[in-house]
Amino acid sequence: MKKIVFLLFIAVAASCGKPAPAQNDTAQSPEKLYDRMQKDIAKGWNTWDTRSVLTHVLLPYGAAIDLNVVDKAGKRANVFLIGERREDAPILRPGAHTYDGYYTDIAAEWHGLKFRVQSAADEWKNVIIITPLAGNAAGGHVVVAPKNLWHCYNRIHTSANKFSIHSIDTVVKLQGVVNGDFIGEKNKEIILSADKPVTITCGVSLSPDEAQAFVQSHADAFVETNKEKFGDHYEVYNAMQNVLSWDNIFDPTVRKVMTPVSRIWNVGWSFTPEMGGFVLFCWDTYFASIMLSVGSKELAYANAVEITRGVTEEGFVPNFYTNHYKSRDRSQPPVGSMAVWHIYQKYKEKWFLELLYDKLLSWNRWWDKARRADGLLCWGSTPFEPSMYCYWELMDVNNTQGGAYESGLDNSHMYDDVPFDNVRHIQKLNDAGLSGLYVMDCDILAKIAAELGRTKEADELRRRGDQYRKNLADLWDDSLGFYYNRHIDTKTLNRRISPTNFYPMLAQAPTQAQAERMVNEHLLNPDEFWGEWVIPTTPRNDPAFHDNAYWRGRIWAPLNFLVYMGLRNYDLPEARKALAGKSKDLLLKSWMSDGYVFENYSAVTGTGDDVGSSDKFYHWGALLSFIALMEEGYF
Repeated sequence: MKKIVFLLFIAVAASCGKPAPAQNDTAQSPEKLYDRMQKDIAKGWNTWDTRSVLTHVLLPYGAAIDLNVVDKAGKRANVFLIGERREDAPILRPGAHTYDGYYTDIAAEWHGLKFRVQSAADEWKNVIIITPLAGNAAGGHVVVAPKNLWHCYNRIHTSANKFSIHSIDTVVKLQGVVNGDFIGEKNKEIILSADKPVTITCGVSLSPDEAQAFVQSHADAFVETNKEKFGDHYEVYNAMQNVLSWDNIFDPTVRKVMTPVSRIWNVGWSFTPEMGGFVLFCWDTYFASIMLSVGSKELAYANAVEITRGVTEEGFVPNFYTNHYKSRDRSQPPVGSMAVWHIYQKYKEKWFLELLYDKLLSWNRWWDKARRADGLLCWGSTPFEPSMYCYWELMDVNNTQGGAYESGLDNSHMYDDVPFDNVRHIQKLNDAGLSGLYVMDCDILAKIAAELGRTKEADELRRRGDQYRKNLADLWDDSLGFYYNRHIDTKTLNRRISPTNFYPMLAQAPTQAQAERMVNEHLLNPDEFWGEWVIPTTPRNDPAFHDNAYWRGRIWAPLNFLVYMGLRNYDLPEARKALAGKSKDLLLKSWMSDGYVFENYSAVTGTGDDVGSSDKFYHWGALLSFIALMEEGYF
């Protein structure tokens, strides 16, 4: 273990330093182009540290201005994570955050201390303003701690209310001043009263009034830019941009910028959060990459590439991927090609396709090899050789629950009491949702293969997709106008359904008439999926709907999104518009009241905070925004 820690130390230290010089793009391999892009975005001041959103870090040097608070009794808060539910955790209300750290805005409350933190950055310049809010308890302290993170090497000096940051390569020489009700300086930390505003200027000499004007100009530019682009949909876009931006980090263990689902998940899965560490979930990260493509090509590329690079030795993209280990028994819904193709349609850079295509193809072939039964696919979980890091994963491998985890719908009612084939390592259930997603994957990968001149593979993918599309007809029940999962042992259809049963529309398997029946008899049916708040993961007439527990009865944005994408394949404009409108209303309900974007929502009240198993700031919740933006033609 000491050797592992030492090697990690060396790798992290090597990530801190002078930016790489620009290179000529000609004759660059896709790998080199991507690595250069990663270096280019890992620059400047931003909230890069996964451990706390109030730590402002200068990349690539790893120098930081860490903000802490101390209450009147002397107790200190030094970790600030949005939506954290642990006892005594600070309460954070996130506001604006640009992708590049140009402007950030967040409010915090802890032990009666109530304050707002705004920042504005241009290259090496960084200005931070901490403002007490109404009701702020008297007697608290603000601690400003200039420091090195991740064993990076910068010369940092503090004296009274001033500090300096000098990089070891001498490129960066920044002077900083902290203005406010100064109390003292101790152990390289500058301490001020929390009763009065605090202004921090670094790399630029400004009076407190000038600093306020500097920050305000950045805030105004943020509002003006987004209002100009999105008009009446300004807040819809802000919700998506802000949750993605606050979740965006730099991980020093792999030296990459990425956007995990939330910082809480990130820290919870890391062995050494103070040194970094991350977790990327499969379909979550692909969805993030699609959303990021609206405002940041580089971050869209980064997330699509990093999760795809997590591909296992067996050739599939795993359920999760960390800097220590990955899930080797199971994958997750195959939406990678959809994400990559949509991003490519916007930016038209072929090297991006070239970089990812082979791994996406191996993943597609793996599904057909490992999860096929009776001409369609089943969710599964395959035994693997464990490592020292994945002991807890062994509890649900090669069983029905492992297959449910692969589906992404961890406790779905659809998989209650479904038997498992532990020889073929699959649930004994042909899944309409997975099979529909897989046909879509074949269709899109065939387009990518054709774009790259891989004609033989394009033909292979078309043939495979057409065969699965044809076989999906076996799951259609004409008496009920819907596709159902099928038990492979009894050959009977399973009547327990979810929004995934609409996924054959992604495969363009149903005819227009069949699609109309699916929508009218099921999606718009208030006894099943329609209502004030939609789409519940369990139909309202199924007993599991009332569980209101995780994937049993609650609303999840990715299912809304995939159903919406299926509707776009048909002439169903009213249903599409209605789903987009209801998705927007659900998102804005919590966003406008408390600034949160939830992991999942109640299908009865439309709230996300009614259960503890809904992360308050989980980026795929913003797919509700993305649906509305797509419907309005912004993507």
